[in-house]
Amino acid sequence: MASRPDSRKAATIVIATATAALLWWFGSGLHPLWWLTWLAPLPLLWLAPRTGRWRAALAALVAFAVGGLNQWRYLHGYIGLPLPVVVYVIVLPGLLFALVLLLHRRLLLRGLPLAAALAVPVAWTAVEYLNSLLSPHGTFGAIGYAQMNALPVIQVAALAGVWGIGFLVLLLPATLAVLASDVPRRGRLQAAMLCAAILLPALGYGAYRLQAPANASLRIGLASLETPIRPPLDSPQGQDLLARYQAVIARLAGQGARTIVIPETSFATADAGIPAFAQLARQYRLQLDVGVEYQGEAGGERNMAMVFQPDNASPATYSKHHLIPGFEARYRPGSTYRMLDGSPRIGLAICKDMDFHDIGQAYAARGAQLLLVPAWDFSVDGWLHGRMAILRGVEGGFAVARAARSGRLTLSDDRGRVVAEASSEHHDAELVGDLPLRHTRTPYSRCGDLFAWLNLAGLLALLWRALRPVRGA
Repeated sequence: MASRPDSRKAATIVIATATAALLWWFGSGLHPLWWLTWLAPLPLLWLAPRTGRWRAALAALVAFAVGGLNQWRYLHGYIGLPLPVVVYVIVLPGLLFALVLLLHRRLLLRGLPLAAALAVPVAWTAVEYLNSLLSPHGTFGAIGYAQMNALPVIQVAALAGVWGIGFLVLLLPATLAVLASDVPRRGRLQAAMLCAAILLPALGYGAYRLQAPANASLRIGLASLETPIRPPLDSPQGQDLLARYQAVIARLAGQGARTIVIPETSFATADAGIPAFAQLARQYRLQLDVGVEYQGEAGGERNMAMVFQPDNASPATYSKHHLIPGFEARYRPGSTYRMLDGSPRIGLAICKDMDFHDIGQAYAARGAQLLLVPAWDFSVDGWLHGRMAILRGVEGGFAVARAARSGRLTLSDDRGRVVAEASSEHHDAELVGDLPLRHTRTPYSRCGDLFAWLNLAGLLALLWRALRPVRGA
């Protein structure tokens, strides 16, 4: 007789774990379905008070790790990360959520439903923020990026950064789990009211923010020629690629482009001027942003953007700050930011720089309206990596023109709307579009990571409530 209830409990755990894993598989990764991300934690949070703490934690670890296998081919096959690193990346979210779930469960069973509802978004946001400060990959993997197709939701980044989006995504399932528990009605009502008081104004703000008109626009061209890869400019391959880019630039200029961007490290050169590109800028009266591997310094090579302008004798330059560990070990990182002269206010960045919120905050402080971003992706991650750059624009209040080899060409405004896009994941690509520009100073650009620090403080308070002795025990 006792085996039947035990088998039912086991079946419940298996079903909750499998459902969460399936939702996480499709709600995360390179092409997430944003609405499934909100649902993925719910089966596990519902399960938490109905089973033992270690079973609940194991279910969370397994579900998120199995769901995270959707990135196996990308991490191991395309990027070529070592197996231990791949396992670490896939298992880490599961381990984090297991710990978050244990905190939620303890607070709920202690009769603290409001604290239990807040524990999930607060703890996740706090740890995710700390990870971004310590990781060489910055904000990569933040749950907020899964919402990039939900425009009203991502406007929260203008208030609280990517951390604010993740907070909302986890607040809703945590509240629903509290409502489904057997805590007193008053506690459930308080949790529901708190969720509504946060979620509804946030979404209302997002819808309102999307209505703001643009102040101006700039016609921009983007182009990516996939091969050859980084040829020396003075080699036959380099000269052939240069001739092909000259033809593309002439075509984009003929379509009215006043600014053109081509990908990261398109050429290798020790030439500090590249006369052919300077001539194109003068001939067509445009700004031309070219990604180069610059070999003209004694101290080492640089991953550099050179911007040629019609009235300047030498190009404006910017060296990539955040280099990919291992892949770019030969480059010297940059340490300065670069704004172009004139109007609109245009700043320069390169690819992985946009994974880090410090880049966006620095250019927001300089009043940037637009960032030009040469980039290089890994053939299958163009959508996700491009959207990470787009979210920096929402946080900082600037548009982004990003041209990636083996990825996506995107023009996005400061609200995260993609006004033009083309895939360069397996072939040459080009586009021209009119990119709306605004003079925007977001609350996030003024207050920085205050919201994340508040979550860190909140986590300490919740841990104290969870661990302090119960009176009368």
